[in-house]
Amino acid sequence: MKITNFEFKAGMGNISLLEERLKELGPDYVGEDNQTDTYFQVPHGRLKLREGNIETALIYYEREDESGARQSDVILYKHKQGSALKKILTKLHGVKAVVKKKRRIYFIDNVKFHFDNVKGIGTFIEVEAIDETGKKSAESLRQQCMKYADFFGITEDEYVPGSYCDMVMQNAE
Repeated sequence: MKITNFEFKAGMGNISLLEERLKELGPDYVGEDNQTDTYFQVPHGRLKLREGNIETALIYYEREDESGARQSDVILYKHKQGSALKKILTKLHGVKAVVKKKRRIYFIDNVKFHFDNVKGIGTFIEVEAIDETGKKSAESLRQQCMKYADFFGITEDEYVPGSYCDMVMQNAE
């Protein structure tokens, strides 16, 4: 499945306050997911295998490493849990990094909200305005994303430009 989204990630000291604020809008609560994302060595973009109790998928994406709302072009393959796919990808590409996180997931329409506690690097909010239909313009997705950045009062210095993979690798050095 090919998906386009606009997203931002921000490092926040107390994500529970932001989560309570979001609840005032009556979002759909999906649940809490304990996720392990294994990132593989690839020549461009990012390839990760997500293993969770709610979300399990092989995800390839390309996105600029810049602060604020940014476009991601995603190819998503949902699969059943099992170790064969991970073994194949590890053998073919090698593991770049492993990210473990506890994620609380909400939706309002096509906008997905993550409240993440990432092992070894901290707590974050991530907001994704998602288009799985190809009918929304990139600008409308960007506007949706920025609307919630304003709602949460995210400041320029709180945005995270890279991925959790980058932060885990940097933290390991």
